Amino acid sequence: MMKTLFLQPPSYDGFDGGAGSRYQARREIRSFWFPTWLAQPAALVPESRLIDAPPARMRLEPILAQARHYELCVIHTSTPSFAADVTVARALKDANPGLKIGFVGAKVAVQPAESLQQGEAIDFVARNEFDFTIREIAEGRDFAAVDGISYRRPGGAILHNKDRAILEDMDQLPFVTEVYKRDLRIEDYFIGYLLHPYISLYTGRGCKSRCTFCLWPQTVGGHRYRVRSPGHVREEIRLARRYFPQMREVFFDDDTFTDNLPRAEAIAKELGKMGVTWSCNAKANVPRETLKVLKDNGLRLLLVGYESGNQQILHNIKKGMRIEVAKRFTKDCHELGIKIHGTFILGLPGETRETIEETIRFATEINPHTLQVSLAAPYPGTFLYNQAVENGWLDTKHAELVDEHGIQIAPLHYPHLTHTEIFDSVEIFYRRFYLRAPKIASIVGEMVRSPQMMKRRLREGVEFFQFLRERHDAA
Repeated sequence: MMKTLFLQPPSYDGFDGGAGSRYQARREIRSFWFPTWLAQPAALVPESRLIDAPPARMRLEPILAQARHYELCVIHTSTPSFAADVTVARALKDANPGLKIGFVGAKVAVQPAESLQQGEAIDFVARNEFDFTIREIAEGRDFAAVDGISYRRPGGAILHNKDRAILEDMDQLPFVTEVYKRDLRIEDYFIGYLLHPYISLYTGRGCKSRCTFCLWPQTVGGHRYRVRSPGHVREEIRLARRYFPQMREVFFDDDTFTDNLPRAEAIAKELGKMGVTWSCNAKANVPRETLKVLKDNGLRLLLVGYESGNQQILHNIKKGMRIEVAKRFTKDCHELGIKIHGTFILGLPGETRETIEETIRFATEINPHTLQVSLAAPYPGTFLYNQAVENGWLDTKHAELVDEHGIQIAPLHYPHLTHTEIFDSVEIFYRRFYLRAPKIASIVGEMVRSPQMMKRRLREGVEFFQFLRERHDAA
């Protein structure tokens, strides 16, 4: 085996662009997802090491010093961070000219030739699922014999090997918790709506939904939900509890954990026997009877992508969701005691000043415990990106999706709605949702009941208003 370094490079301060983050940007509240997409192949390569620089606050200099001892470096990249990641790759080559460097992630999966052309220090990119692709390269195989890569020949020509067959038996993948234990400090990872410290992992890949904006199913995971067996998941959680006795919550980061309801219930019952507190991604259509089973077996919170309160916009983005169903689902969760972190997107096709207002009213009506408001981001490889380019909604200068500080910009505009109007509506949304008397009372009550929560909410409040000030400066 080649001595292999897996790297999430240093980037913008507080930039959550890791190999587990769906949308790469600085958040309103400092947050970091686990680098699961890098940890998975790292678990397949003996004696490898994973460095996740942003949450560890690790700068480039010590990474360069360590890179001199490696033969292969695998870097996770994204559309917003690609230029910075190429700069890191160049510095690694300067420090260790014999180092082979490969890039992975949705960006290079859909733009392999362009990525290689723009990054002269990159030797190869791995397309689509890359776990076993990277293991084969680490075994020292000739690039020509490895499915699923595009690479640069010594003369500079770029070649594209055939696609790798999609992984069907997800139980073939080793536990990422082994890599978390070996290389990461779980206290470095923080998400505002999850108990701290937490860990996140995948129990499956792919998503049946066809949302036009969603990154992973359209670039890497696909639209079939391929899953690990409940027993396989149970054993990893058992291991995680042993490795991390301080862990307060497990988050299942599958695109839609509730795509397979019988399996979700089966996993929940295994977790219930162990007394594990857990949360997951869900669509706003889970029936009440399933919600009750999940709640009775340790479910604490659901992360739910509502996106918009306007039915036509939901049709436009192929969400496959009806407003009345989402309302009933949310009411069921409230009654059962399941917390919801709701996510919304402003600037999707069909957005107007009136639909923004409609979405804000919808969010205050259904009243999730917490929410996140994002700007529509047309990532290359998605239907939304192609749609935006064809219709002239995306300006070239907005193609990187973030500003020079890593803060999300409003990349889309419409004849009736400007970049600035969409950008400014995010702050309006937050203020109208959180600065309501009932919501303030709820937050204060939560803080009074828990000194730990008081400390956390005060810190988050400072970060939130500081973030809003920076958005004003960026605008």
